[in-house]
Amino acid sequence: MKMKFMLIGLLAVAGLATAQKVKSQKEGEAVNAVIAAQTPDARIAAVENLLSKFKDTEFKAAVLEMAANAAQQKNDAAATMIYGNRALEANPKSMQALLIVSSTMAQGTKEFDLDKDEKVKKATKMAGDAIAIINTAEKPNPQLPDEQWISIKKDMISRGHETLGMLAAVDKKYDVAIAEFKTAVEAGATPEPAVMIRLAVAYTNTKRFDEANATVDRVLAMAGTPEALKKIAQEEKARIAKLKGGQ
Repeated sequence: MKMKFMLIGLLAVAGLATAQKVKSQKEGEAVNAVIAAQTPDARIAAVENLLSKFKDTEFKAAVLEMAANAAQQKNDAAATMIYGNRALEANPKSMQALLIVSSTMAQGTKEFDLDKDEKVKKATKMAGDAIAIINTAEKPNPQLPDEQWISIKKDMISRGHETLGMLAAVDKKYDVAIAEFKTAVEAGATPEPAVMIRLAVAYTNTKRFDEANATVDRVLAMAGTPEALKKIAQEEKARIAKLKGGQ
């Protein structure tokens, strides 16, 4: 997921580069501070500074997308939803904000939530809308290399399908979840071990143990897989063995 955070952040910066010109030198300095921020906390602070001083800035939607992305990097779901929804108020067709809000909702929705059906329906529509927008989106900046833009689009589409898979899993529609996670794995330009683990879990839940095992083994064999994800993959492999042995 780290690579997807980076790509969405890069996309937001590229969008800023082609937005309306700043209305003053001070506003330009505030916008540049958002772009130059090196940590999620610094970026959020820079966004708040810009919006508090320049309430009519043409950069509002773009910087709120960046704040939502920064909050999601921090695993701050509440702040992610606040900034993501504010970005959507400013631009209802923001593909970045649609992805961020829908994925946050998917991660936070549980089987026995009283409003589960409502949240699943809303997040599913948002993820689907994001994928549709991404498919036809043009480069936000002509200077962005075509290859990089194609990779960004692939990884964003992958993220949308991952969200749809998570939402299907909440509803225990594991066949749908498998299809979405497989699409997410195949669509992405950058291999995402976390998505493959989700796919393995969905396979396990439908007793497709051999496919689950093969998927977990692929994660464990991937170079650069974080240790935390390797541990989860190993735990899933043990669960597969236990369930398969109990058939």
